Amino acid sequence: MGTYRLYCLDGVGKVSSAEWIAAEDDKTAIEAAKNMVDGHPCELWAQSRLVIRLERKR
Repeated sequence: MGTYRLYCLDGVGKVSSAEWIAAEDDKTAIEAAKNMVDGHPCELWAQSRLVIRLERKR
C-alpha cells in the first residue's frame, strides 16, 4: 500500500489544505482524490513525484 498526499491550492497557487491518502496504486489514489477535490485545483503527490493535477470542479 502506498501513501499519497493531496494538496489543494488557493487562488494564488498556495497550499490551502492537505490530506493523506493510502492506496494500492496511482489509479486508486486518483479516484480517491477526485472525490476529495474541494472546488479548488489540487495536486496528488507520491513522495516527490507529481501523480496528477486535478482542476477544480465547476
